Amino acid sequence: MAIYKRGQIYWYKFTFNGEAIRESTRQKNQIVARNMESAHRTSLAKGLVGIREKRSVPTLKEFCERRFEPWAKATFENTCRNNWFWFRAGIGRLTRYETLANTKLDEITNEKVAGFAVHEQTRLLNRGRDEEEEKCGLAVSSINSSIRVLRRILNLAAEWGVIESTPKLALLPGENHRERAVSPEEESRYLAAASPLLADVATILADTGTRPDECYRLCWEDLTWANGRNGSLLVRHGKTAAARRVLPMTPRVRAVLEMRWERAGRPAEGWLWPAPTLSGHIDHSSLKKQHIRAVTLSKVRSFVLYDFRHTFLTRLGESGCDAWTLARIAGHSSVAISSRYVHPSEDAVLSAMSRLGGHKIGHSLKSEGIGGLSEQPQLTDGQEEFWCARRDSNSRPIAPEAIALSS
Repeated sequence: MAIYKRGQIYWYKFTFNGEAIRESTRQKNQIVARNMESAHRTSLAKGLVGIREKRSVPTLKEFCERRFEPWAKATFENTCRNNWFWFRAGIGRLTRYETLANTKLDEITNEKVAGFAVHEQTRLLNRGRDEEEEKCGLAVSSINSSIRVLRRILNLAAEWGVIESTPKLALLPGENHRERAVSPEEESRYLAAASPLLADVATILADTGTRPDECYRLCWEDLTWANGRNGSLLVRHGKTAAARRVLPMTPRVRAVLEMRWERAGRPAEGWLWPAPTLSGHIDHSSLKKQHIRAVTLSKVRSFVLYDFRHTFLTRLGESGCDAWTLARIAGHSSVAISSRYVHPSEDAVLSAMSRLGGHKIGHSLKSEGIGGLSEQPQLTDGQEEFWCARRDSNSRPIAPEAIALSS
């Protein structure tokens, strides 16, 4: 008999797929205990044939409050506060829109996200900015930021087994990207108008391409004065795993850091930019007013400190740096991101082709010892087409000069 009694409580025992199943029903009623045993058998049988009972899926708001927000806070608050602030802002915008906030995770579709986008765009455009184009660009960027947070929420929900699959959420077109590159002349005027602390930070950003938060978290033990020509600095923390990297110092960076090191009494450890903040070092709020004042005094077109990173990478790409090297220097997680900064000109393409080793089509007959001719013979269209398709007995292309001589 599958049902039996221990004291006043009924238990059930049966064998399923060679495995003994024994559990307490915690019931004193025999009929209820038999129903529980039958339900357990049915559940196991459904699982065997691939039938899964539908889980109770939480709403977006419930999942954020109970699981996602505590995870993001524990993961990023003490390691990368900017990521935590970004997640927190995105969660706030998503949960303010009640239609989306009260939707179950497995029922979120692009239609629901489109409704959220319309709601947010209307709210942001009513802030009273002057330029319509600027308003639209900022609104789209803000909305896409929230959609990216929603993507992360759904991906984690699938990873944790809360939902079975994630929808492909589309971003809105027309987003404003950080494409402001500061010119050398603007950089000089800005540094001249900046405070000593801001000028030092801006110089590091412009000559290393580090993210501002990576620069703020530098310590004296991350600097090595003997590596390379001018020393190097180690970036230990960043938004991705690829952010950890060693960057060589330029002469200007070494001069700035060495001067600060001497003024600080040549410390062996500690924050490079100490400040009376919760983290112990400067952050975005520490330089915000100083940056606005420097932009105003220098009379340059408005930009943010992060634009110095874009400026550095743009200059690096224009110098002929390939996308793979640029990705290593920038700490990008994907070469696709770095390729945006690499725009090879026609001269760069020709130069790359000229450096390519191996057979050179444009060599002279004299260099090959064919008849002492110094000029390359001109081929007609028919001869050139014939040469491209012609192969010798070893399946190698026949030289155009040989075809020209045979003609």
